[in-house]
Amino acid sequence: QVQLVESGGGLVQAGGSLRLSCAASGRTFSSYAMGWFRQAPGKEREFVAAISRSGGSIYYADSVKGRFTISRDNAKNMVYLQMNSLKPEDTAVYYCAAYSGRRYYTDLGRYDYWGQGTQVTVSS
Repeated sequence: QVQLVESGGGLVQAGGSLRLSCAASGRTFSSYAMGWFRQAPGKEREFVAAISRSGGSIYYADSVKGRFTISRDNAKNMVYLQMNSLKPEDTAVYYCAAYSGRRYYTDLGRYDYWGQGTQVTVSS
């Protein structure tokens, strides 16, 4: 069992930055790939970024590539999402998730555990 708690969301102006954090419970954090997803009002939840167990493989949605950076610290059971050059279309609830598999990092249906989400609002 893995429990995930996101933090770091808030209100920011377009062009600004935020850093999301996700704290994981349990001693098996390094056994899971980790992902960030987001859901805007009236839209489906979508993939944002994912990182493999060791951090050696990283994946981004095209919409955030070059602006967002995912990272993890296995010693601290933490995963982060640094978001720069934020746009109003980045406004959404952002979710952290843990995945026990090794292949389908962008598929939200494959993830085993989810956090409660943190709101990010980007004003124009």
